[in-house]
Amino acid sequence: VGPYVLVTPNETRRKQLQQIAKKELDDLEQWKKEHRPGPITLVPQRLGGNESEAQVRQNQQTILMQSKYQKKHKREEYVKAKKAAEEAEILKKKAIQREKAERLEVKKRQEEMQRRQMFLEDQKYKTNELLNRLDVGLPKSDSCQIAKPGPESTAWKRSHAYKQALREDENRRLEEMKQEQQRKAELMELKQKQEEENRTRTLKNEQRSCLQSLLIFYCTLRVNNAFLDRLQNKTQPNNVCHPGYTG
Repeated sequence: VGPYVLVTPNETRRKQLQQIAKKELDDLEQWKKEHRPGPITLVPQRLGGNESEAQVRQNQQTILMQSKYQKKHKREEYVKAKKAAEEAEILKKKAIQREKAERLEVKKRQEEMQRRQMFLEDQKYKTNELLNRLDVGLPKSDSCQIAKPGPESTAWKRSHAYKQALREDENRRLEEMKQEQQRKAELMELKQKQEEENRTRTLKNEQRSCLQSLLIFYCTLRVNNAFLDRLQNKTQPNNVCHPGYTG
């Protein structure tokens, strides 16, 4: 620590400063007392407004009740709109799932038809192979020699008849498959028409119920307004001017 100088306080100077400060504070308080604002006195007088206090209160009550009905109506409309949106979303999801199921069913039927066709082709190939084996050794159609009727010609006739029967059976199966596919297509079309009619009927019922709700609300609102008008006419006093009343 370096050297320092100790200065003794001047008591006389300190007392003088304290007295000056006290005198200034006293002068400030005296000035505040002298310049304090006095009481305000106003003569009562009639201001603007042409309705009585009872009428204003009644109007406020009517506006409050109407605002309550409006808030209630808005809340009900919001709930209905939210419910309708949820139902529409559910119906949309159901329609998507239904379309997926129908596409899957069509794909399964096509695969089944392909398997049946492959099976029939394989069966036809095996049958032709067997018949070709049976036809070995029989005379050719373009041979110059005329084959005499015998057991070989009888076997050829049997094989030809068997081939013809297989061909007819195959044609019959194909025709049955075509008819089955046509019946399924007609049933699917009928089912789609019924679903479309059901959706249209449901939409009409929802619209009808919504219109009925709006009509009921409108009638209720008219009844309430009429009741408030009657109540206001009964409780409305004569126009009285009260002194000091602000309309």
